[in-house]
Amino acid sequence: MSPEEALNALRKLIRMKLVVDLNELYSALGTRSRMTVFRRLKMAGYRTSFTHAGRFYTLLDIPAFDEQGLWFHRDAGFSLAGNLKESVALLVERSTNGRTHAELQHLLRIRVHNTLLDLVHEKRIVREHFGKICLYVSSDAICAAAQITQRRELAEMMAEVFRVLTKEETLEILVEALRAAPRIPSISDVAERISARGFRVEPRLIQQVFEKHGLIPGKKNRPFASFSNKDSKPRG
Repeated sequence: MSPEEALNALRKLIRMKLVVDLNELYSALGTRSRMTVFRRLKMAGYRTSFTHAGRFYTLLDIPAFDEQGLWFHRDAGFSLAGNLKESVALLVERSTNGRTHAELQHLLRIRVHNTLLDLVHEKRIVREHFGKICLYVSSDAICAAAQITQRRELAEMMAEVFRVLTKEETLEILVEALRAAPRIPSISDVAERISARGFRVEPRLIQQVFEKHGLIPGKKNRPFASFSNKDSKPRG
């Protein structure tokens, strides 16, 4: 097979299958010479997978990379950064709030524990303790500080989103809503009144209490004494 025929055969095979391994290339090119195969791959322009120890190959223009610079075909992963180590380093460096091992493993679909250790030892990234998890951030101190700040803000926001009202907070909302006369006050009024007594409750949580107990702002209020609910029963 001439070099031109071999190059055409290689391109045809990869465009048909998208991703191939070395044995498939040997068969298509009619050779067992690794050097010959890689000479033709270099002529065609190729990428090596960061998964499977670089066992899979594709052409440069085949991958449709996502916003993380990653592309997967079945379980073979390819990265704009190249190999696994460079991919992990880039994902950490470009992240606005750092990366955890779980997040990187989810993105790359492969274990990266040893890779992270290598990068930390090489001082290409930094490992910080963030609560009960390890957060991997940029080796640049200014960038790392910004990532940690963003992560802290994200954690606080998520805590608020999934926060559950205590029984005491629920009771305060109900008492404030039902003691008003002659009509049930607005969400914002209840939030302001209980805030004055030291209870900071987001309006969305007050809204949930209103909906659960059938309270409608502006509706004529029921007498407080007639209200009966397990949330208002005295304990003890």
